[in-house]
Amino acid sequence: MSSRLVRFVWLVPLIAAVAGCEVSQGSGGVPAPMPQAVAEAAMVSPEVAAANFVAVARRMEPLIEAECRARAKGQNCDYQIVVDDRPGQSANAFQTLDGAGRPVVAFNLALIAEARNADELAFVMGHEAAHHIAAHIPRQQQDAMTGALILGTLAAVGGGDPTAIRSAQDIGATVGARSRAKDYELEADRLGTILTWDAGYDPLLGAQFFTRIPDPGRTMLGTHPANALRLDVVRQTTADLRAGRI
Repeated sequence: MSSRLVRFVWLVPLIAAVAGCEVSQGSGGVPAPMPQAVAEAAMVSPEVAAANFVAVARRMEPLIEAECRARAKGQNCDYQIVVDDRPGQSANAFQTLDGAGRPVVAFNLALIAEARNADELAFVMGHEAAHHIAAHIPRQQQDAMTGALILGTLAAVGGGDPTAIRSAQDIGATVGARSRAKDYELEADRLGTILTWDAGYDPLLGAQFFTRIPDPGRTMLGTHPANALRLDVVRQTTADLRAGRI
């Protein structure tokens, strides 16, 4: 990874240092009605944001690792929860792997400051952790390789020169990598809901984060589903959990 990351136990002074930073809210429409109290939830202080994140990370990490060991046999389940402390970024969290194949869940300071409660932080953490449990990185890499092979072969059969073939492979890799990206996001939303619930947080409150981020809509090659669809997955999964169907 190219970004500089710090362990979450260092977070409190870092959050306090960026108390005045502005978090981008986006301009997407609200995908579903919200209770008035949730819709008007104010941003918390930097100290509260830091304390929420530390508490959520400490509670979620062992549960996530246990779920990973139960569901993803043979995978490295030694999660590292980290903070990307580079200034001036839009709110973001992501999952990646380090050089040794260890799963990394990274939050930047803007997202931690933007979260209105511990439930939102828990849901985002569960969602990102779910990507590793469901092996989305290797699956997406395979999708990209398949796309590159198909379009590269078609270009070669059509008489393309090496430059045209390489260009076709690049396009195919991009299309292939995005072909199932939305499905992977919905899978992570469902499993993330379960992880949030099992940790004792409210996934419905947590998913209200979707109402404050730009809505990607239904673009064909987009990487994320419409916010309304994602909220539907969280609602249905939560209903299944309450009814004991999961």
